[in-house]
Amino acid sequence: MNRHLLSAGDLSREDALKILDTAEQMATVGDREVKKLPTLRGRTVVNLFYEDSTRTRTSFEVAAKRLSADVINFSAKGSSVSKGESLKDTALTLHAMGADAVVIRHAASGAPHRLTQWLDAVVVNAGDGTHEHPTQALLDAFTMRQRLGRDLDGAKVAIVGDILHSRVARSNVQLLHTLGAHVTLVAPPTLLPRDMQTWPAQVSYDLDAALGDVDVCMMLRVQAERMTASYFPTVREYSRRYGLDGRRLALMPKEAIVMHPGPMVRGMEIAGEVADSSRATIVEQVRNGVSVRMAVLYLLLTQDSTGQGTA
Repeated sequence: MNRHLLSAGDLSREDALKILDTAEQMATVGDREVKKLPTLRGRTVVNLFYEDSTRTRTSFEVAAKRLSADVINFSAKGSSVSKGESLKDTALTLHAMGADAVVIRHAASGAPHRLTQWLDAVVVNAGDGTHEHPTQALLDAFTMRQRLGRDLDGAKVAIVGDILHSRVARSNVQLLHTLGAHVTLVAPPTLLPRDMQTWPAQVSYDLDAALGDVDVCMMLRVQAERMTASYFPTVREYSRRYGLDGRRLALMPKEAIVMHPGPMVRGMEIAGEVADSSRATIVEQVRNGVSVRMAVLYLLLTQDSTGQGTA
């Protein structure tokens, strides 16, 4: 494995399966009376979040603590960053403090990569701009394997919604392709990236037509906070054409599952009845995020300079 986790595209099939298999073992820790492993005792993990986050930051914090690491949560709000400190100076401060791993979320695409140039610590990308969110893709793949009861070779996955602004979609497409799944992106033309032809995925503008033979339907939130123009006529029109409701759920094969990385906007991209149905994995994705992030931190922090495990 690479020393850092910056992109889902950096993972080979062997790397990805190693993380998913290790996450299976980590999941058993949550069932114990004492939810702790001594694996990373004496190590320091810093959560460096320049954007608001509930699920991801908390998930990484719980993961690190279950591995017995010391955790420092660093928020841009109320810190020297709010006084104008640069990312580089913040990195140098963390270096001086002896951080072993830095988990970073930043509004600028490429910020985690820059951080690796200034730190000796392992860097994990927890979301950078509209670029990538590799651990979200890993926990999504882990959830798919659990629910489908098999590896993802040949699995058919529809990713629906705001593809243009979604780092989750970009990472999922790369990882799912690596794992042998077939991905179809469903969105209005205005919410698709211009470089769509370089993505290893098919494109459809018709949600009803795409749902007939899927194993997984992943709904995405419309990221209005990243939009600088009007990408569709009205919320009602978007929901009518690209929202997953009970009628559309019935179009899917009976064993197909519904996913959402959160946060959800109920009534827009997903109906409440679908989000709360037994076929939705939304709560499972949050729970599985802890196991997957435990696996990532464990594997990255216990490998030597050659990428081989030392523990």
